[in-house]
Amino acid sequence: QVQLVESGGGLVQAGGSLRLSCAASGRTFWNYAVGWFRQAPGKEREFVAAISRSSSITDYADSVKGRVTISRDNAKNTVYLQMNSLKPEDTAVYYCAARVSSGISNVQTSYDYWGQGTQVTVSS
Repeated sequence: QVQLVESGGGLVQAGGSLRLSCAASGRTFWNYAVGWFRQAPGKEREFVAAISRSSSITDYADSVKGRVTISRDNAKNTVYLQMNSLKPEDTAVYYCAARVSSGISNVQTSYDYWGQGTQVTVSS
Protein backbone atom coordinates (compact mmCIF):
# COMPACT_ATOMS: atom_id res chain seq x y z
CA GLN A 1 0.00 0.00 0.00
CA VAL A 2 1.36 3.38 -1.08
CA GLN A 3 0.00 6.90 -0.65
CA LEU A 4 1.14 9.48 -3.22
CA VAL A 5 0.96 13.28 -2.98
CA GLU A 6 1.98 15.59 -5.82
CA SER A 7 3.20 19.15 -5.35
CA GLY A 8 5.09 21.89 -7.18
CA GLY A 9 2.51 22.91 -9.75
CA GLY A 10 1.59 26.50 -10.46
CA LEU A 11 1.31 29.25 -13.05
CA VAL A 12 4.36 29.93 -15.20
CA GLN A 13 5.13 31.82 -18.38
CA ALA A 14 6.00 29.97 -21.56
CA GLY A 15 9.67 29.08 -21.54
CA GLY A 16 9.79 28.80 -17.78
CA SER A 17 10.49 25.80 -15.57
CA LEU A 18 8.84 23.83 -12.79
CA ARG A 19 9.87 20.88 -10.68
CA LEU A 20 7.04 18.62 -9.60
CA SER A 21 7.41 16.30 -6.64
CA CYS A 22 5.64 13.07 -5.79
CA ALA A 23 5.98 12.20 -2.12
CA ALA A 24 5.17 8.63 -1.14
CA SER A 25 4.44 7.00 2.16
CA GLY A 26 5.45 3.46 3.00
CA ARG A 27 8.61 1.51 3.68
CA THR A 28 8.60 -0.36 0.36
CA PHE A 29 8.64 2.60 -2.03
CA TRP A 30 11.85 1.21 -3.53
CA ASN A 31 9.83 -1.73 -4.85
CA TYR A 32 7.61 0.45 -7.08
CA ALA A 33 8.11 1.78 -10.56
CA VAL A 34 6.67 5.29 -10.89
CA GLY A 35 5.09 7.15 -13.79
CA TRP A 36 3.87 10.68 -14.44
CA PHE A 37 0.69 11.31 -16.43
CA ARG A 38 -1.23 14.45 -17.29
CA GLN A 39 -4.74 15.40 -18.28
CA ALA A 40 -5.78 18.62 -19.97
CA PRO A 41 -9.40 19.85 -20.09
CA GLY A 42 -11.37 17.94 -22.71
CA LYS A 43 -8.57 15.46 -23.33
CA GLU A 44 -7.75 11.97 -22.17
CA ARG A 45 -5.04 11.33 -19.63
CA GLU A 46 -1.69 10.79 -21.32
CA PHE A 47 1.69 9.40 -20.40
CA VAL A 48 4.53 11.80 -19.63
CA ALA A 49 7.44 9.89 -18.10
CA ALA A 50 8.33 6.81 -16.06
CA ILE A 51 11.22 5.53 -13.98
CA SER A 52 12.14 2.08 -12.74
CA ARG A 53 12.50 1.28 -9.05
CA SER A 54 16.29 1.45 -9.20
CA SER A 55 16.37 4.48 -11.58
CA SER A 56 18.20 2.34 -14.14
CA ILE A 57 15.49 2.81 -16.78
CA THR A 58 13.53 5.92 -17.80
CA ASP A 59 11.03 6.63 -20.55
CA TYR A 60 9.50 9.83 -21.92
CA ALA A 61 6.63 10.77 -24.18
CA ASP A 62 7.71 12.27 -27.49
CA SER A 63 5.87 15.48 -26.64
CA VAL A 64 8.15 16.21 -23.67
CA LYS A 65 11.38 14.43 -24.57
CA GLY A 66 14.34 16.76 -24.24
CA ARG A 67 12.45 19.15 -21.95
CA VAL A 68 11.60 16.87 -19.04
CA THR A 69 13.69 14.78 -16.66
CA ILE A 70 12.32 12.22 -14.22
CA SER A 71 14.34 11.18 -11.18
CA ARG A 72 13.83 9.59 -7.80
CA ASP A 73 15.36 9.47 -4.36
CA ASN A 74 14.24 6.30 -2.65
CA ALA A 75 15.81 7.38 0.63
CA LYS A 76 13.41 10.34 0.62
CA ASN A 77 10.48 8.42 -0.85
CA THR A 78 10.18 11.05 -3.56
CA VAL A 79 10.03 11.15 -7.37
CA TYR A 80 10.66 14.37 -9.26
CA LEU A 81 9.64 15.70 -12.65
CA GLN A 82 11.83 18.58 -13.80
CA MET A 83 10.11 20.47 -16.61
CA ASN A 84 11.93 23.08 -18.68
CA SER A 85 11.01 25.19 -21.71
CA LEU A 86 7.36 24.89 -20.82
CA LYS A 87 4.72 25.46 -23.47
CA PRO A 88 1.02 26.35 -23.21
CA GLU A 89 0.31 22.83 -24.47
CA ASP A 90 1.82 21.51 -21.22
CA THR A 91 -1.09 22.97 -19.25
CA ALA A 92 -2.76 20.09 -17.42
CA VAL A 93 -3.25 18.36 -14.12
CA TYR A 94 -0.20 16.20 -13.50
CA TYR A 95 -0.51 12.89 -11.66
CA CYS A 96 2.06 10.48 -10.34
CA ALA A 97 1.35 6.77 -10.16
CA ALA A 98 3.10 3.70 -8.79
CA ARG A 99 3.12 0.01 -9.59
CA VAL A 100 4.88 -3.03 -8.20
CA SER A 101 7.40 -3.84 -10.89
CA SER A 102 11.08 -4.10 -11.66
CA GLY A 103 10.43 -2.38 -14.98
CA ILE A 104 8.46 0.58 -16.31
CA SER A 105 5.24 1.11 -18.23
CA ASN A 106 3.48 3.87 -20.17
CA VAL A 107 0.09 2.18 -19.82
CA GLN A 108 -2.27 3.80 -17.32
CA THR A 109 -4.04 0.59 -16.39
CA SER A 110 -0.78 -1.05 -15.32
CA TYR A 111 -0.44 1.30 -12.35
CA ASP A 112 -1.90 0.43 -8.96
CA TYR A 113 -1.77 3.67 -6.98
CA TRP A 114 -2.44 7.29 -7.97
CA GLY A 115 -2.03 10.70 -6.42
CA GLN A 116 -4.65 13.46 -6.55
CA GLY A 117 -2.75 15.62 -9.01
CA THR A 118 -1.19 19.07 -9.16
CA GLN A 119 -2.21 21.81 -11.60
CA VAL A 120 0.31 23.20 -14.07
CA THR A 121 -0.72 26.24 -16.10
CA VAL A 122 1.56 27.74 -18.75
CA SER A 123 0.68 31.16 -20.12
CA SER A 124 1.78 32.57 -23.46
